[in-house]
This record gives sequence, structure tokens and C-alpha cells, in this order.
Amino acid sequence: MTPEELDEILHVLREVGEDIANVEVKRAEGGLPKRLWETLSAFANTPGGGTIILGLDEEIGFRVVDVRDPARLQSDLASLCDLMEPPLRPLIQVHTVEGRPVVVAEIPETPHTQKPCHYRGAGLMTGAFIRVADGDRQLTQYEIQVYLDGRGQPTYDLAPVPDKSLSDLDAALLDSFIARLRARPDAPYRDWDRQRLLQVFRILVEHEGRLAPSLAGYLCFGIYPQDTFASLHLSVVRYPTERPGEVSTRGERLLDNVKAEGPLVALLRQGMNAILRNLQRRAIVQGLFRRDVWEYPIEALREALVNALAHRDYSPLARGTPVQVRIFPDRLEVENPGGLFGPVTVERLGEPGLLATRNTHLMRLLEDLPDEDGHVVCENRGTGITAMLEALRAAGMEPPRFDDRRTTFRLTFSNAGLLDDTTLAWLNRFAAYDLNDAQRLALAYLRREGRLTNADYRRLNPGLDSAEVTRQLADLVRRGLLAQHGTRRWTRYTLAGQATSAAPPNGSATSENLAPLPVDRSSQSVELAGESVELAREPVELVEESVELVGESVELVPKSIEHPLSSIELARHVSPERMRATILAQCSIAALTSQELAARLRRDQTYLLNRYLSSLVAEGLLERVGTATTDPHVAYRTTEAGRAWLSEVEARL
Repeated sequence: MTPEELDEILHVLREVGEDIANVEVKRAEGGLPKRLWETLSAFANTPGGGTIILGLDEEIGFRVVDVRDPARLQSDLASLCDLMEPPLRPLIQVHTVEGRPVVVAEIPETPHTQKPCHYRGAGLMTGAFIRVADGDRQLTQYEIQVYLDGRGQPTYDLAPVPDKSLSDLDAALLDSFIARLRARPDAPYRDWDRQRLLQVFRILVEHEGRLAPSLAGYLCFGIYPQDTFASLHLSVVRYPTERPGEVSTRGERLLDNVKAEGPLVALLRQGMNAILRNLQRRAIVQGLFRRDVWEYPIEALREALVNALAHRDYSPLARGTPVQVRIFPDRLEVENPGGLFGPVTVERLGEPGLLATRNTHLMRLLEDLPDEDGHVVCENRGTGITAMLEALRAAGMEPPRFDDRRTTFRLTFSNAGLLDDTTLAWLNRFAAYDLNDAQRLALAYLRREGRLTNADYRRLNPGLDSAEVTRQLADLVRRGLLAQHGTRRWTRYTLAGQATSAAPPNGSATSENLAPLPVDRSSQSVELAGESVELAREPVELVEESVELVGESVELVPKSIEHPLSSIELARHVSPERMRATILAQCSIAALTSQELAARLRRDQTYLLNRYLSSLVAEGLLERVGTATTDPHVAYRTTEAGRAWLSEVEARL
């Protein structure tokens, strides 16, 4: 690690006010901290690894403290790394910060073929940890099993279903599958008899001297697989509000609740029908004609469902959990048991040719298993995520958010379009820069999300390779439109210069005089056969609130909150309770956006959103004023419950 990189990390730590996910700070004044092996294990098991800094004190704003013997500390840390299984080989250096020594160790990620890394002195079951937020958590038994499975190729999909036989499989589905196999002109198996094909493709496997369906075979061709595996179904639930469990103004907790059952082809069909029944359709005008399009691109939704059903974990410990689809007013989530498999990480999703399959035999069947339209369920060529990203880009929508929690994988679609009229008008201020479509899309994404990484840019533009992504981002930095923060894996970008102004120049830009990015939604018009689909939702009445913001004078702040606010302005590190109180105090005066709060409190906008604003809304202490959760103009206002909480804590602050 270079001194410049360390300075950047320190800047982020002091700005955020606490440890971050891939950096752990310890005082280490008296030597190597006890149980530091927990952090070593956690970083080794976390994608990208992490960094340990010895000689900083979080309690005093990450200031440098005196470590007695940095060379001894360096040696002891290296010895501790030898006690890990597998042994770790971090880069350990002594740096000078503010005239004092600190020890910095860069912990590499353990290869997936050797995970989970654990402390030999505690054993595998109690000595393996994972990084969660800014802390270390012991792995559960199921998580350990998932890591061990990732070392090789699991064969759970070949497990026999002992009490079933060929008579429990759907003959028509089998006929369609075999006909497709025999239609391949150069296939060596095209002339094989039916029984041989069923065994070669592992639809039937040997079990105690007889043939029984494999798990993969039963899931694909079983007449009713849920008679044996009750939880291997698909759940589709629509909620009336943005939070599960909240009651709507009409007293409803759920607006729809569908349980799709049957073989995988039926789950896919029923799941898509249930989703479409709960989505809006929008009318767009093309020339003289009106065309209806779905709220989310159909291809993206189908790929998400196929991926969840095909790549989920089918091990015994995971068979009690179904694939779940959750539909909210502002987003749609698809979640399956089992995280990403093998070498695949969230950062690499969408890379061309990236392919690692947990259920190889199931995937082989799905390659030739036709759905009701005669198309195969999936291609198994590593193109599903790319197709999803392309469909969202064509619809003018942002990429999905991927969340790998090792035991579950969640994909979230936002229904807020990236290229609304306001954003198109804002983009017009950069007409003189001669930007390409990929760069303009990145600016639109940054305007909404506040920060951008190389992986984000690649997902926005799935046709670009890593080298071209780096070149285009560097071009935006050179033009003064983006600011780069950090290096290597810490690299992120924010808007800079003219791009930091959210409003278009006076008297210019409307969506009529801006040539928009190409948006093609014509392929989304879908007609469902055999089901009556209610497409329209009840209209939501939005209240537009006009807020007049007063200047930043001290008189705005209630006297009981003056001290917390000044502490935040003058100090880098404050307690979470003090920060919460100050946010509530500011939002009790006027509804403020996250950007306005970040400017007032001198904190990173994304950090405020993730650390404080979301939780305050979830607790009912803040409420949103805006059209959607992801809208950059959404403001936050203190609720009556928030004012009551504020009154209670004023005395302590």
C-alpha cells in the first residue's frame, strides 16, 4: 500500500466516523489485540479481502496513538497469520502517519477452493468468520457448508428421490425433451433408445438396485415435485407499501400472494404470470401509434427468475426455503437460497463469459427443456446477466442491485427510470462535451445514486470490457465532470465541476431539444394466453410539497440541538445517537434531501443514506417526501414520533 492510498483510507474513515466494511482499525498500544484472528478470518473469507491498521484510535476520530514496538507488532501479526488455515500471506508494512508509526496489513482473499479460512486454535466450526458491515461475525453451520461446497462441484442435484419412479414423471414433458435431443443432427445420442437417454442425462439414477428419479430429473419432469419437497416452490407477494409488514391505509398487509407449484417450467410460467398481474403498464406514443410497455422489461424479469430457480442451493439444509419474489411500489426483489457460487462475485457479475454452475446436471437438462413457447428454459452460456443488463439499459433503467449474503442471493430492480424528462434536461448542459451514450448514462446514474464504481459503469454498459470502462471513466475525470476518490479496489467516482449542479442552465434544456439515449421498449408488449391479467393498479395520489429553505444561520437550530450540530461541524467523530438527533433536528425545521443534509453535516451522502436515513425511516422517526425512495430529490421530514424521541434525548445530549 502506498502512502497516498493510506491517506485516502484515513480520509474516508475520518469522514465516515467509524470502521468501514473492508478496513478494521485497532489501537494496539499494548501489542497485538486479542482475537485479532477473527478479523483475519473474516477478511480472508470476504470478496476482495481487507485491510487492518494497527495504531489508530476510533474513539478519538481515528487519530494516531503510540505503538510501543511496531517491528514486534509486525512480526507477531505475521506469526498469527501462520496459525490460520490455510495460512495467510498478507503484505505487512510500517507507515508513518502524522509523525508516528502505524502497522498496515493487507489481508488477501482466500481462494474459493480453500475457503472458509479459519483459526486452527478454535477449529473450523467456531474459528471461521465473515465480514458484515464493519464487524466480524462467526459463520453458521450452513455458511460453512456453502463454502465447503464451493471448493469443488456439488452433486446435490443428482441425489435420488427414493420413493419415486418413472411413473411419477410427466410423460409429455419427457417426450418434448427427448424429441429435442434427437433433433440435433450431429449429436452422438440422437439414435439412442429412451431408457438410455434417461440414464445418460441423469434423469434416472441407480438407487438400491433400481432406477429412481434424480433431484434434477424430478424437479424438471415430476408431475408434482412438491409432494416430496414442499418448500421447493416459488412465492410471489405484492406489498402495499415499501416495507414488508406495514399496513396500507385500507388495512391491507398483502395485495397479492401466489404460490407457484409444479415442475420448474410451471414455476417459471406461473411466476411470470403472477408478476405481470401485479405490474403497471405504461402507454408510450411512437409516431401515430400508442404502445403499452411493462413497468419492468420482461426479458430482465424472466432472466432473474430462471437464474434464481436454476442456481439456487438444493442441498438438504436449503430445501426448506423457496425462491421468493417480492413486489413493492418502488422495487421488485427476487431472492433465492444460496449465494454466488465458486469464483463468481458481485463485482464480476455481467462479465462476458463468466460461468460457474452450482447445479451442473440440472442446468444440462434446462438447456434442452422447452417451455410452453417452444424455447428452452435457459442457454447456460453465461449470458443471462448480460441479457438482463441490456434489457434494462434499452428501457432506460438503472442496473439491478445485487446482494450476496452467502446463504442467500437477492436481486433488486428499481422501477425509477434513469432517463426521465428532468434528467434528460440536466444532461443537455453537457452537450458541448461530445460525450458518448455510455458516459451520459453514467452521469445520469451518478445524479441519482451519488457514487459510481468501475463495476457499476460496466453494468450500465454491458458491451464494454474493463479496459474501455477505465478509459472512459478517465476521460470524464480529465474533462472535470467526475472526481476520482481512492485507488485500486477503493476507487469510486462522484460528480465534479459543472456536473455537481442538479439544475439545467437558465433558459435551456428541455427533453424536447435534447437527443436522448436510445430507449427501446417496443419488445416489452406481451400477451398472456390462458389467463386474465388485471394490469392496472389503483392510482396513487402524490402530494407535492413546497418547502422554503431558510439560510444556514444558527438561529435555525433549536437551542437544545446547537451543541450536537456544532460538534458534527467541528469534529470528525461523533456518537451515532448524536448524529441521529442532529438529523432529526434539522429535518424538523424543513424537509431536506440527503444531499442537503450531507452538505450541512459535512458527511458523505451515501454514508448518511445507508447508515442513518434508511434506519430512521424504518423506525418511523423520519418520513419521505417525494415520488420514490431512489429519487435524488426525495426529502426527509421528522415525524411526530421523531420529535418525541428527540425531546427524550435532548437532556442526554
